[in-house]
Amino acid sequence: MTTFYDLSANTIRGEQISMNDYAGKVVLVVNTASKCGFTPQYQGLQDLYAKYKDQGLVILGFPCNQFGGQEPGANEEIVEACQINYGVDFQMFEKVDVNGSDAHEVFQYLKKALPGLVGQKIKWNFTKFLIGKSGRPIKRYAPTKRPESMEDDILKALNA
Repeated sequence: MTTFYDLSANTIRGEQISMNDYAGKVVLVVNTASKCGFTPQYQGLQDLYAKYKDQGLVILGFPCNQFGGQEPGANEEIVEACQINYGVDFQMFEKVDVNGSDAHEVFQYLKKALPGLVGQKIKWNFTKFLIGKSGRPIKRYAPTKRPESMEDDILKALNA
């Protein structure tokens, strides 16, 4: 049986990382887009990361262009937009599909573990998944859920 820690992904700079590198951490996985109405959530995500990274919070951003073509740029453009506009320094990964037959394995796993209102699909950019220190997915958040409103759940997971 596959666990979160059995998965891997390529960073936005092309380096493969095992999710096992995050064992014992609280992980927030987010599918992102640079030209979406929810894009300002990058700031909230960065603020959470800055506040809690020393306590064990990791945020993993996965750009996706499957919703309204809102992430059309190449990886280099995505990095630049994230850093210049929002000061993002949490881990960003290569652009991936989150739905369909080519969905990245991280999202296949998370959608199965925590189905949403539309079943095992992701509805839009900035869907978020909280994973506990044990690697068990805890909670899924809709794109409209602002990062700062997840702070209590993150603290609970960090203190578990």
